[in-house]
Amino acid sequence: MSTKKDTRKSEGFTAEEKAAMKARAQEMKAEARASRNRKEGEKAALAAIAQMKGSDNSLAKRIHEIVTAAAPELMPKTWYGMPAYADKEGKVICFFQAAGKFNVRYATFGFQPDAKLDDGNMWAASFALVRLTSAEEAKIIALVKKAVT
Repeated sequence: MSTKKDTRKSEGFTAEEKAAMKARAQEMKAEARASRNRKEGEKAALAAIAQMKGSDNSLAKRIHEIVTAAAPELMPKTWYGMPAYADKEGKVICFFQAAGKFNVRYATFGFQPDAKLDDGNMWAASFALVRLTSAEEAKIIALVKKAVT
């Protein structure tokens, strides 16, 4: 067994990752002050969406409309600077992540472990979004409703 120390330098976090962590720290402070205030959460989510450019903005707006209509019991908020939707305990159930946030090819709509999507030994927990047609919207509505039941 070698005891030689690895001398390679870690590249560390990217600027985007650092910004997301900073946004999350600010969100946690705001959550503590607001104590799960729906109006403030909605305002923060819409402000995050407003800052998005191009298709990220239009996708996030539509996701917001879909989620709030399909599961009005979920509270809009931000999570790592992105729109998210939490249960009554404040646990994030689903979220939107803009492609521009981390300079990736597509936006994603994802679910956290508290979403009730279990289906056997394997199930999808995140979906790539390029466009939303009525077919994708119907799938999202069904998944969001299943996630909160």
